[in-house]
Amino acid sequence: MDLSEARHAFVTGGASGIGLGIVDAMVRRGLRVTVADIDAETLARVVAERWEGVRGVVLDTRDRDGWARAKAEAESAFGPVDVLVNNAGIAPNGREFADMDPESFDRIVAINLGGVANGVFAFAADMRARGRGHVVNTSSQAGLTASVPGVGAYATAKFGVTALTEALRQEMAPHGVGVSLLCPGYVATNLAETTRKIGGEIRQYAGSMPPSTITPDDVGEMVAAGIAADEPVIVTHTRVWRSVEPRFTAIREACERRDAAA
Repeated sequence: MDLSEARHAFVTGGASGIGLGIVDAMVRRGLRVTVADIDAETLARVVAERWEGVRGVVLDTRDRDGWARAKAEAESAFGPVDVLVNNAGIAPNGREFADMDPESFDRIVAINLGGVANGVFAFAADMRARGRGHVVNTSSQAGLTASVPGVGAYATAKFGVTALTEALRQEMAPHGVGVSLLCPGYVATNLAETTRKIGGEIRQYAGSMPPSTITPDDVGEMVAAGIAADEPVIVTHTRVWRSVEPRFTAIREACERRDAAA
């Protein structure tokens, strides 16, 4: 999508971290932006620091009625949404499945996968009817390969986002609506803090990442470029293929064995 022709972006989890990086990238391109976030205090500060074309709406992405209200408010203020970024999420709980509290699993899936689906439910039909727009869904490198112990619930949700996005891209392409999957690696954000604020569990897990040189603003620019090029997948870090290749190699080899046996 040519962002010079877009007018309104709606970004969840937009008051901090990667979401805020995407908000600022959209602002730099002249879009009006609705910033949706569950943290009312941080949201108010972010909006106050930006121009009048940025407005906030408090939203728990698990709340479908809340989505309906947020959409109505956003479009009443700024018109139809051209760019939807389903970015809100929480961190891994660091637990292996054998040790996991089912409530922790449910929370991660409800926010990281269910919240994305709810955004699609709220906006996809209108975008399809207008024949324009772009959807970005935030998955993770953990949505491409589940290779680190302690991120099982998180990876389950993020793999779901990957599948949802791939299916949505096929459905929306004939109608002129683009869909991209954002798969960030480790980016220094306040994700742990926001996870704790909503009662989520944070534990150190094997494979914890070193400090990242990729910033939220960097990711925002990558997302803007990915929208402009209608990229199906946006990765943020180098050498991602090295971590995902074993999974795809195993799938290819399984298929080849079955073909050979046929």
